[in-house]
Amino acid sequence: MEKKYVAYVGTYTHGESIGIHLYDVDVENGSLSFRKVIPVNNSSHTCRSVNKKFLYSIADEGVAVFEIKPDGDLEKINQINIDGMRGCYVSVDETGKYLLVAGYHDGKVTLIHTHQDGHLGSVMDGVFHKGLGSVAERNFRPHVSCVRMTPDNKYVCAVDNGIDQVKVYRITDRDKLALVDIIRCERESCPRRIRFSLDGRFAYILYELDNKVEVFSYTDTPDGPEFERLQTLATPSDNVDQFHDAASGLCLSPDGRYLFASTAGDDTVAMFAIDQETGLLTKRFALPISGSYPKDIAMFPDGKHIACVNHESNTITTFAVDYEKNLLVQSGRPMKVDTPNCILITEMGCDQE
Repeated sequence: MEKKYVAYVGTYTHGESIGIHLYDVDVENGSLSFRKVIPVNNSSHTCRSVNKKFLYSIADEGVAVFEIKPDGDLEKINQINIDGMRGCYVSVDETGKYLLVAGYHDGKVTLIHTHQDGHLGSVMDGVFHKGLGSVAERNFRPHVSCVRMTPDNKYVCAVDNGIDQVKVYRITDRDKLALVDIIRCERESCPRRIRFSLDGRFAYILYELDNKVEVFSYTDTPDGPEFERLQTLATPSDNVDQFHDAASGLCLSPDGRYLFASTAGDDTVAMFAIDQETGLLTKRFALPISGSYPKDIAMFPDGKHIACVNHESNTITTFAVDYEKNLLVQSGRPMKVDTPNCILITEMGCDQE
């Protein structure tokens, strides 16, 4: 049976938007077809459970969890308070036991226990980052913008947009977050996202204010994790406005051979080829996305198309990626949606054993 896919687009709930927008995905043509909206208060980020049965979403109330039906529709299970301000990013560990939440507004990393039936359980731990940045109104205090496990599932990487650090934790036997390392980024660089290569040997960190992506090697040693900075490249086009551009989205192609980064201000998506041996990047292009503020990007499962959710123009734009000619070719007209924040493209009807 041919695989089918859906896209979940999280939005802020003011104006005409009321939550997560569900789209059917046409992989061959690189297009999305709107189906329905599932009410969630200010869904700024979503992720899927390891067993593919559940969808987690940031919400004003904390975190909400939904059962994913065979057709991709969502049915709410429950939601919990995270004992802090509203989060901005959510992810899972590879065991499916933990849910991780990044708190932009209060600089907090939250660890939540999940149940096999989908219900969200208790908050196991919460760590507030401390320190001061140096950019008034932008990163003058802690802002955790992303939290992800290392590929070996040994460490939690908490990207702090405000104090120019990536704090690295391990989860103890007592379900607590213990700090084991800090990646100290350049002052006023404003790290925003971290992604790892498919083989787990390299980390890519996107910097919002510096409009750059950096490559790090990653190894686990008897003394703990080691990250070594290998390379730095710019994300925008040559028409750079350092006061208005802001690197925003980061994703890998399904085959792990390319890294894509979006930049607001010049409103482009850049493509980097990944050397599979060294992890180093070669910039192939940075091209316009026919929208304003591409806050998040996602690849289609065929690796031949990309979708951009454009926060300020209230649109989603899709493109075919021409790897040989280094081009983006727009697929259809922009689709209207109020204040989109994130996009997740995923398979429909995964096994529900």
